[in-house]
Amino acid sequence: MRTGRRREAPRNRGTAGFTLFEALVSVAVMSAIVAALGAVAGQWLPNWHRGFGRVQRLETLDVGLQRLAADLEAAEFVTPNGASKGPIFQGDEKTVTFVRVGIAPGTTPHLEFVRLAETVDERGFALVRSHAPFKTLDPNRPIDAQLYFADPVVLIRAPFRVSFAFAGADRLWRGSWQDPALLPSAARIQVRDAATDKVLAFSTATLLHVDLPAECVTQKSVQQCIDGIRRQGSAPQPAQSAKPSLVNGSAP
Repeated sequence: MRTGRRREAPRNRGTAGFTLFEALVSVAVMSAIVAALGAVAGQWLPNWHRGFGRVQRLETLDVGLQRLAADLEAAEFVTPNGASKGPIFQGDEKTVTFVRVGIAPGTTPHLEFVRLAETVDERGFALVRSHAPFKTLDPNRPIDAQLYFADPVVLIRAPFRVSFAFAGADRLWRGSWQDPALLPSAARIQVRDAATDKVLAFSTATLLHVDLPAECVTQKSVQQCIDGIRRQGSAPQPAQSAKPSLVNGSAP
């Protein structure tokens, strides 16, 4: 009985895996693809960073403008003392000081002084909001010498600058508010580019919710009441009588 062995089919060694040449070609192609992607990313990422930074600056500017408008809109007609009938409001292009109702978390509503002022620090121009507790003011001393503002918060920073303007019933914008009898009817917040001083389209304006004293609302002639307050505000204030000083325990 003959037994035969089956011949094994010869292996095709030419198709098993990659040759060294094919591996080198694959590495070269992959390197070219990575280099191309790196070149594209190198051109695109800086533009993406600049665009993202611009969006962040605009969002911060929008939040700051909303806070400014809310503060100015809430200005109250509050007199500095019992002898004066004019409101506490000092405003020019770079600084505004007024009184509003402060609402802080965990506290009851209360009056406070608010100052919006432009300052300069290591990062450039900045509009800072600070506040101080309300108190009766001495009519013979400047307001700035009696108030100590605290808790400064930056609302708007370079590359933006902010300037203020104020309008009364005549709707004419002024760079400063000097009416001793009334609050301005409206306030304008103008945004400029710090580098070019060009006015930007982000500028806005807000109406103050009150501009008349309560006592004039009930009078027959509102204008006569306002004129009377203006005359009182323009009249010279009487000087305080000097207190006697004690020398050796006795008054001179």
